[in-house]
Amino acid sequence: MDGCDELDSLARFHTRSCHSHGQHYRGGASRKKATPLRLGSFAPRVRAEQRAETKMSPSPSSSSSSSIILTALAVVTLTTLFFFSSPASAAGPQPRPFKKIYAFGDSFTDTGNTRSASGPSGFGHVSNPPYGVTFFHRPTNRYSDGRLVIDFVAQSLSLPFLPPYRSISSSSSSSSSTAAYGVNFAVAGSTAINHEFFVRNNMSLDITPQSILTQLIWFNKYLESHEGCKAATRGGACRDSLEDALVWVGEIGVNDYAYTVGSAVSGDTIRKLAINTVAAFLESLLRRGVKYMVVQGLPVSGCLPLAMYLSPEDDRDDIGCVKSVNDQTRAHNAALLAKISDLRKRFPDSMILYADYWNAYHSVMKNPAKYSFKEPFKACCGAGEPYHFSPIATCGTPTADLCPRPSEYVNWDGVHLTEAMYKVIADMFLKGRFSHPPFSYLLSKKRRGG
Repeated sequence: MDGCDELDSLARFHTRSCHSHGQHYRGGASRKKATPLRLGSFAPRVRAEQRAETKMSPSPSSSSSSSIILTALAVVTLTTLFFFSSPASAAGPQPRPFKKIYAFGDSFTDTGNTRSASGPSGFGHVSNPPYGVTFFHRPTNRYSDGRLVIDFVAQSLSLPFLPPYRSISSSSSSSSSTAAYGVNFAVAGSTAINHEFFVRNNMSLDITPQSILTQLIWFNKYLESHEGCKAATRGGACRDSLEDALVWVGEIGVNDYAYTVGSAVSGDTIRKLAINTVAAFLESLLRRGVKYMVVQGLPVSGCLPLAMYLSPEDDRDDIGCVKSVNDQTRAHNAALLAKISDLRKRFPDSMILYADYWNAYHSVMKNPAKYSFKEPFKACCGAGEPYHFSPIATCGTPTADLCPRPSEYVNWDGVHLTEAMYKVIADMFLKGRFSHPPFSYLLSKKRRGG
């Protein structure tokens, strides 16, 4: 049995158990450790109107002037007619390169699969203001003041925002109609490693039970109920339904490292298990017929206010972030990229793009002013010094306060980012040099039908 088949078997076996667990997240975030922290935890329409009204007495000079004016008007009129009848103007808007997006990941990508009552308890107020204040002007259960990277991806492809899977499964009419353009399966607090691992190692307290395996189960259910593609199918209906879909795998794995802080489980063990699980997950998607896939690496998690708050001050790197954490996520990304390279060889007909979250985020932290950020380390929404973050006064609670200009902050609530930062990261992925190969190449290949 290969990795993909094993993951499929687990998915079928755990379908019920994953849905029966309660929602949890780790507690004890306020503990300070004396040792280095190991946390992995966005042609104008031209209208020409001319009028010529001439009331002149006839004379040779006025007749000559009138002829010149009439000739000029004729040239302008013919040019205007040619412009509006040209093939370029008649072509209309370009067709969408993708008809839908399927997204996976954790709270950096979740557009509403968790709420205050069901999300990670450490950030259990996502349904409260001021979440969503910048763009939606109300909480939408996104862990930010506005849009996430996946929202900017959808907008760049002329697609609507992705509805969360749980709203589709609950038969919301508005969400069901939007689902024609894709679905978001990402869950805040989700892990790469199966939840049972944390239970066996006594690390299940306050942990969200959903993993990337849960998201695979949801994806299989959705394909079967909405696309007529059964989980066991290889090709056929699956390939037809996924031919025009972009699969976006947001970062997944930060929570795996975070949940092991203070335990006897090593970072190396987490990295090996998480990478193998994610690789099997990606292979499962590719075997189902996914042809265009973007996989994000982990960010520089050591730059998050939570990591800074928990770590000793002598554990810092050249940009002022937690060195042990950033070293950990960089090693994780190197292992992930090696797996992606292997999958590219085994699935040459599919395009797998790596979105380099670590170096994109790192570039912003090296020179925040270049991207119009004035505060790279403090949370915009929170309380306390020196990072405007406290685990007992997180964003959305009565004791937390809001910064006056979120667009000047990199971080939103101590872990998650502001809409402004997500927009910068999204542009780096979609238009910049932090996707390999470039996203523009993926689009051109899709338009050519390759």
